[in-house]
Amino acid sequence: MKTTAAIVGTGEVPTGHYPDRSEAEAAVAACRQAILDAGMSPRDIEAVMPVGVVMGSRHFNTDLIFSRLCEELGMLRSVKLNAQLMAGGASGSATLKVASALVASGAVRNVLVVHSDKFGSTTMQQGIDLFATLGISEEWEAPYGHNANTAVALITQRYMHETGTTEEELASVAVSLRQWGVLNPNAMFRTPITVEDVMRSDHVCTPLRPKTMSLWADGSSAYIVARADDAPHITSTPVYVRGAASLVTHYSSSQEADLAFLAFPEVAKQAYAQAGLSPKDIDVAECYDAYSVMPLLAMDALGLCEGERAGKFIAAGHTLPGGKMPMTTTGGAIAQGHTGAGVGVSLMVEAARQLMGKAGDRQVKDAVNAAESGSGGTWMDSHISILSREAR
Repeated sequence: MKTTAAIVGTGEVPTGHYPDRSEAEAAVAACRQAILDAGMSPRDIEAVMPVGVVMGSRHFNTDLIFSRLCEELGMLRSVKLNAQLMAGGASGSATLKVASALVASGAVRNVLVVHSDKFGSTTMQQGIDLFATLGISEEWEAPYGHNANTAVALITQRYMHETGTTEEELASVAVSLRQWGVLNPNAMFRTPITVEDVMRSDHVCTPLRPKTMSLWADGSSAYIVARADDAPHITSTPVYVRGAASLVTHYSSSQEADLAFLAFPEVAKQAYAQAGLSPKDIDVAECYDAYSVMPLLAMDALGLCEGERAGKFIAAGHTLPGGKMPMTTTGGAIAQGHTGAGVGVSLMVEAARQLMGKAGDRQVKDAVNAAESGSGGTWMDSHISILSREAR
């Protein structure tokens, strides 16, 4: 496949609990960073695509739909399109595909993608209402107490059964992510933990423990997608979209035919085929991690563990800073913080930063190709994207 789209700029604000920072303030700051990073001006932007439903504020969610950012950034009568895209936790991955298709079609020359939410400022009752009802079948699941935690607990249990993965190996995912969080100035959690720290905590929903789950946070991130032919004229460090594959497998998680692996093996093969690359070409993996099992599914499917099970590979320290296969180098949702349905935008931002050589203390030396994964709702879809410093 000929490369038709590239990421040319990124932006992000610190993630955590910021009660005095509005969603609009955070969004404008992240967008300005991305525009400046690309060496562009606001009036160069032709489309704005807010990502995910804003869970912290219905009012700001409507503002995004009604083009508030275009006004705040001085883009009125220069932007051709403002449209929100929502695909749950997969919104970041899904938006890359849509933005890439828009620029490839010629409808617009570039798209500013942005996510901003005060997810960490939602109330406990809001959180209970969200995750006990959304994506849970009212007829067949809700009456029995099914919720987001039990859905992923079932996936985790089945994955452990099929692969022999242990709870200690699940804990090692959180340990790896925290080590990357230490190096990330935008992360909410910047202190290291051990497997023993994780295992000392009680189960929330067997086999899930608090530190193997993400915590809600306030944050914003943004990136700009441009036509591949334009990208080298915009920035000296374009990152090309070489592959982006995905597959929807269920609505109700109780109807998923393969809880252990979802669609990741099939989707990874498609993404590699699109990219013209193979596992040996990947230098860094940015894997979605609302729960610690999710990076394991992606790493296995991507074939990045040198023939080992992902849990054993991660427990051996190979995904830590300086390891064989750096994984989720922001610390992900578990260490950087879960900012809502658009949390995957931060993974795409980080994948681009790594390939641009702009990741600071987290920089993976000589990184050329990156893989990114995503999944949304009650893990109803599987996404794999392949980014590269090299176009085809």
